[in-house]
Amino acid sequence: MIGTIVNASAIVIAGLLALALKKPLPAKTQNGLKILLGVFTVFFGLRLTWLSLNGTLLQVGKQLAIVVLAMMLGRVAGHGLHLQKASNRVGQLARRLIAAGAASPVHRFSDGFNTCAVLFCAAPLAVLGAVQDGLSGYLPPLLIKAVMDGLATMAFAASFGGSVILSALPVLAWQGTITLLAGAAAPFLVQHQLVDSINATGGLLVFCVALVILEIKKLQLTDYLPSLVFAPLLTWLWR
Repeated sequence: MIGTIVNASAIVIAGLLALALKKPLPAKTQNGLKILLGVFTVFFGLRLTWLSLNGTLLQVGKQLAIVVLAMMLGRVAGHGLHLQKASNRVGQLARRLIAAGAASPVHRFSDGFNTCAVLFCAAPLAVLGAVQDGLSGYLPPLLIKAVMDGLATMAFAASFGGSVILSALPVLAWQGTITLLAGAAAPFLVQHQLVDSINATGGLLVFCVALVILEIKKLQLTDYLPSLVFAPLLTWLWR
């Protein structure tokens, strides 16, 4: 759970720093950090996929075919389960809370907590990073999310105050639970050589997150999350 602990700690530290500075980071600084985060996300996403491919050229081709097929099936399943629509509703709720907070000079203590908890827990990296942390201890996705959440916390703290710091608790609980579940499943997956397919698929999904961060392409990332289930299943069936 190192990645999740770092993520929660970043929220707390950024919130305290924002309260001390009493103003968010300049827009130019935030844009620069955003570009850096996008570049790092591209690198670490593709790196995870590359490290997860092994064997002969034919075997690598087979693994890539499984990843692509898993993402296609995951997209269909996610669309059927309306995962992206649910994520969009969560985002709309957060936007309404932000708009209400901006319009009112007086905020309830729960406003900042609810807004940040909803945004931080609903992010695709919350699931992707926690799964990678639990399966193989691969921390970069959650470290990138920690920076993103920290920047957002600084911005929200200027509007909502110290309540945003408490959003670290649901982040710790949500991502920690996913990490522990993935860790519990890891021995079985390792024994049957199924981890690499999950990591390769997860790496491409992390790369897709970079496309959204850099505003290169708008993707319905949440719909692709079931790919992490289809990848080991297809690997198992294709033997």
